[in-house]
Amino acid sequence: MRIYLIGYMGSGKSSRGNELAERIGFTFIDLDTMIEKANKTTVAKIFAQKGELAFRELEQAELRKTFKRKNIVVATGGGTPCFFDNMKEMLTNGTTVYIRASNGLLFHRLALSKKERPLIKDLKDVELVLQIKDQMAFREPFYEQAKYAVEALDLRGSDIVKLLVKELKDIS
Repeated sequence: MRIYLIGYMGSGKSSRGNELAERIGFTFIDLDTMIEKANKTTVAKIFAQKGELAFRELEQAELRKTFKRKNIVVATGGGTPCFFDNMKEMLTNGTTVYIRASNGLLFHRLALSKKERPLIKDLKDVELVLQIKDQMAFREPFYEQAKYAVEALDLRGSDIVKLLVKELKDIS
């Protein structure tokens, strides 16, 4: 079984994904980390040196590698479902869970962690608000295709497990 966590940056995909994987005995994979290891550089440097399209192609290649693995929880990048046929492939090859967060919650979380996030570290608060609003307007239709959706506020890995009981029974 493959579980793909999707949602905007700061929604909790990595932290809740790691917790979920531990709870169910799966391997946790952060897609951005896979990309960085495979390319021996950071996501920020790939964006800066090669541009977004090149990054999205690398991202798709790493995503496709996960389709060959079993018993994994994958935290995707915020834009992963929105490019090429990534969302369709995740729906075909695994179970997708959208971690939904309001624009306000995303702003609050991201404003506090800008320094750790190269793609937003130089944005002023007003610019960050506008970026979240604009990107969510584009990305939400992709995110909404997920099999499940959970609210990010106060989300725990056990909340996702409850949603996946049927699928989890199928693998035991």
